[in-house]
Amino acid sequence: MTERPLPPESFRAMTMAGGLRAAMQRHPQKIAVIHGAEKRTYAELIARMDRVTDAAIAELHLAPGDTAAIAARNCTPYIEICCGLPAAGVPVATVNPRLTPAEIAAICDDARAKVLFVDSTLAPTLRAQAFATVTRIVEIGADYESLLVAANTPQPRPPVNEWDCWTIPYTSGTTGKPKGVMISHRSRILTFYGKAVEYGCYGPDDRFLSITPMNHGAGIAYSLAVLFFGGMLEILDGYNAEQVLRKLKFGSSEGPFTGIFMVPTHFHSMFALPNAVLDECRTPPIKTIICNAAPLPQTTKEQIVAYFGPGILHETYGSTEAGIVTNLRPQDQLRKQRCVGLPFPNTQVKLLDDAGNEVGPGEVGELFSNSPYFYNGYWNKPAETVATFRDGWLSVGDLAMRDDEGFIYIVDRKKDMVISGGVNIYPREVEEVLFQHPAVADVAVIGVPDEKWGERLKAVVVLRPGAALSADDIAAFCEGKLAAYKIPKDVAAIDALPRNANGKVLKTVLRAR
Repeated sequence: MTERPLPPESFRAMTMAGGLRAAMQRHPQKIAVIHGAEKRTYAELIARMDRVTDAAIAELHLAPGDTAAIAARNCTPYIEICCGLPAAGVPVATVNPRLTPAEIAAICDDARAKVLFVDSTLAPTLRAQAFATVTRIVEIGADYESLLVAANTPQPRPPVNEWDCWTIPYTSGTTGKPKGVMISHRSRILTFYGKAVEYGCYGPDDRFLSITPMNHGAGIAYSLAVLFFGGMLEILDGYNAEQVLRKLKFGSSEGPFTGIFMVPTHFHSMFALPNAVLDECRTPPIKTIICNAAPLPQTTKEQIVAYFGPGILHETYGSTEAGIVTNLRPQDQLRKQRCVGLPFPNTQVKLLDDAGNEVGPGEVGELFSNSPYFYNGYWNKPAETVATFRDGWLSVGDLAMRDDEGFIYIVDRKKDMVISGGVNIYPREVEEVLFQHPAVADVAVIGVPDEKWGERLKAVVVLRPGAALSADDIAAFCEGKLAAYKIPKDVAAIDALPRNANGKVLKTVLRAR
């Protein structure tokens, strides 16, 4: 076997801690992070991150090859932990704190985490939970601060390669049991550079508002990128539509916000605010809004552009495994309807049929991408990792088509496609039409068993207050907008669609019902 050549003497690995340290050296006393009344300068943030690294080695006795986990709400220590532990060669499994204690334990066991960092709301129940590998639980608060104080002696750092695992976010589990997605330093740092070019809100003069859960791969990546380039990050405890809108309109103590990452459900509750609030906060001085994680209905997109103004909204498509794949830039938002844009910088996209042949414009194929942003694989699941690749190109099972200008349109998830009477139906197309109905606040379309057709369409809707909707109403509304075979024959109204923490509809739950 031919040995891989050594890197040149001048080679320096890209690591998350190294990038933050470089940002700190430019302006040590600049405010890096705000969370409530708490402010941290870059010098303070890096000092605490280094203490986490020292604590991992000397106090927690973690070594390269070990893993840790965090189940906590967004906070400044979340960043310190997710950058400090990997500097000791210890990747961090980021666990959704809204899961049950048993579900959190199952993920920690799967990740083989030795140490679990938790916030104060979870600590009592998790301390009573049985774990297979966790030997210490560190509560973010007094327990965490004591750990940092004890780590008062700098420790020799192990070598960390840029392709080493940085974090292990767990998939949302919309189509099955959550899987750990191994993300390298290199993958996310290169994505940061792509974001800086594409979005224009990640420079040293930018201020980013963090509202999405950091346990999700996108949640921490969109927040951390602004710190990597020397900007300022403000963290909110959660999403409150009016609070976020007022923040965007009136800014922070450090100045106006220039960037925010949101998911479609955020906009739904924001535009439901009283007209007095919406009028007061209209056209805030925000430079960039990035939307991702779930399809953005065209009607909502048009509301966003009308309210916030043109030249602001980016709709991004991607996955935790592939990173960012495409982006629809502001100038194309209304010109290219129900579109997710062109390939992201340094990304190639192709659409293949079942035989592996590339489809032509206007034809539906499975979307495969190729870029340096890929994951390292699923944690401890080599067969599932191999199944996501075809000849070196990666797919997570989304179907798409391309127009004659090269723009990409996501049609649906392959697993959500309904086959009725031998004809392929893509629920997302039907949902886009139903979102235009004045009685519909939210909607998901699924396939249900049918003796004659194999499957038939069912619309599960959340109605606006005082509204009613029948299958006949849907049929009348969709006439002329959809072919007859695409019109749902059944309708069910529920109070709220089941969604994960990142806003994705859990269609497996709806189908199980």
